[in-house]
Amino acid sequence: MAKIPKNLSDKDMFQNYKEEETLESVFLSAEAADDRKRREARRPAEDLSIAYLTPDIIEKLGKLLLELKMDLYKDGIKEYKIRVKRDKSRIILEPELREAAQK
Repeated sequence: MAKIPKNLSDKDMFQNYKEEETLESVFLSAEAADDRKRREARRPAEDLSIAYLTPDIIEKLGKLLLELKMDLYKDGIKEYKIRVKRDKSRIILEPELREAAQK
């Protein structure tokens, strides 16, 4: 058996050491990657036209638009566009039915 060298720094002691990949380390690295993706997705856009929308507002707006889409689908409407208009201090989003859907 070889002698253990003395007075080595931590860096020197672990110089050629490679940690074995375990199931736990695989899941932790995958979880960290997912967290990074979520944080990047929630970053506000650099575009000034939507810079004032917080991630919470974007999430709530997305949920409400999805509910609207589901309601329209239940009514048999599959083709539409969202029209945006302003009425004094209110912003209104409403579906505009396309010609094919109205026939």
